[in-house]
Amino acid sequence: MSPSQPRFAVVPAAYVVFLRGSGGDREVLLQLRRGTGYMDEHWACAAAGHVEPGESVFAAAGREAGEEVGVSDVELAPLCAMQRSNGTGLAVDERVDYFFTATSWSGEPRIVEPEKCADLRWFALAALPDPVVPHEHAVLAALASGQVPPVISFGF
Repeated sequence: MSPSQPRFAVVPAAYVVFLRGSGGDREVLLQLRRGTGYMDEHWACAAAGHVEPGESVFAAAGREAGEEVGVSDVELAPLCAMQRSNGTGLAVDERVDYFFTATSWSGEPRIVEPEKCADLRWFALAALPDPVVPHEHAVLAALASGQVPPVISFGF
């Protein structure tokens, strides 16, 4: 890289995949996005968002769980990382997403940001609603199959 070129940058985000049940009866908590300007009217992980400067990805996941579904003391287990792109080459479109599962937390998940979330529901992991945000669907489908690689590339 030449000194005149800026260093390649990515936008980090944390996702919490809330799960309940076991085996073929496992369910995932999803929110219906509305009013966000990104993937509105798509189902998505119940809690997700950008990692803030100086914040660990674990802290970001816990913060998002509180901000979006009102739960605390979330026990996070790393699931996978995803490098994704929409092909523009712009930093805003180059992402690294960190997915965590959670099976234990304090509080009852609820809609905390009604201006961004039209619905919050549990779905069978094996029977996801349509549509789901595509890159999140890739992770949820892998989870349902029992074959989640530690790192996933999406959009390349």
